[in-house]
Amino acid sequence: MRLLSPEQVADVAEVFRLLGEPNRLRIVLACLEADRTVGEIGEGLGLSQSLTSHHLRLLRTARILRAIRHGRHVAYAIDDDHVRDVLRNMVAHLTEPHDHPHPSHDNAEEEPEP
Repeated sequence: MRLLSPEQVADVAEVFRLLGEPNRLRIVLACLEADRTVGEIGEGLGLSQSLTSHHLRLLRTARILRAIRHGRHVAYAIDDDHVRDVLRNMVAHLTEPHDHPHPSHDNAEEEPEP
């Protein structure tokens, strides 16, 4: 993998920051398999239409989601296969069984003292 410029690193970090907000991540995951309208997203996630629209605007600006016009309605979908693949891979990573213990932050092993 080639090294990224400082600006590209900042752009990638911004995308992860946006996805780090739980409601935005839930919105993106709701659009992972099918196009969704603002109303469908808001109703399905228990969010107001204005809050949903606010999050959608940020996600569109970051090219995570794109708007698709269906007659008088606008639906939202994952912007491209790169975004879809990252999300699917992360979900698969976190939901697959693993054979090694996962230390919690509270119970993390401390390094032995010298």
